[in-house]
Amino acid sequence: MDIKSVLIANNFHYNKALGQNFITDVNLLDAIVKDAGVTSEDVVVEIGTGAGSLTRALGRVAKRVASFEVDDNLRPVLATTLADLPNVEVVFADVLKMSDEDIKSKVLGPFKVVANLPYYITTQLLMRFVESDLDVTDLTCMIQKEVADRLTAKAGTADYGAVTVAVDAVGYGSILRVVNKNMFFPVPKVDSALYHLRIDREKFDIKDMRLFKKTVRAAFLWRRKTLANNLQSAFSITKSQAEEILIGLGYDPMIRGERLSAEEFVRLSERLKDNA
Repeated sequence: MDIKSVLIANNFHYNKALGQNFITDVNLLDAIVKDAGVTSEDVVVEIGTGAGSLTRALGRVAKRVASFEVDDNLRPVLATTLADLPNVEVVFADVLKMSDEDIKSKVLGPFKVVANLPYYITTQLLMRFVESDLDVTDLTCMIQKEVADRLTAKAGTADYGAVTVAVDAVGYGSILRVVNKNMFFPVPKVDSALYHLRIDREKFDIKDMRLFKKTVRAAFLWRRKTLANNLQSAFSITKSQAEEILIGLGYDPMIRGERLSAEEFVRLSERLKDNA
């Protein structure tokens, strides 16, 4: 199906505010579905139906697809592009405004997320699922390459930050492929990457997720300050107490937060539980 022709026939106008950059290359679309490991047994959630090109590729393989779209102007386009796929349901709603129960009612069981995410809310959308209680097993998302680099950065590097720790704490992330910006239309300003996260909420024994998140946020509050200084600001402890805790864990008291791995943040948060 010629997606571009359907868009033209329906006089569709791209909305830059919604980050609409569509993929039409059939080989790339099929590769995304394959990279995501989608099978005939899978229920898939797609964020940002767009013109339905990726939705079609998913619908031809998956057991069922629930695709969420915020642009109501795409209704006539999708009525054409997805007409022959009864296993696909398009939900015109914003998942960022939906409760877990609302999403569960559309999915009914474990699911994979596969999406070409709008650039302007990439991190928000990823974290919507990563930090939820939804039964999501995997996320495979086309995102800005620079964001993918941050999500997969190693401790101690410039790209490493709080979001890196957040995703690493609950799964195993990797970049599956880098995609040139010319594979999209309209053509965006930057290249993209297909990022995959296999969810494993038991990866670490995080006894208090709220405390863990607070510890990570504190560590990256001011990157130029030492971890001890940042902990002093966020918790009911003095700088000396913070340094003692770090020394007790085997760290240099002058260490910065960006040097700690997700696993090390888990241990640190456990030591801070009496000062939360």
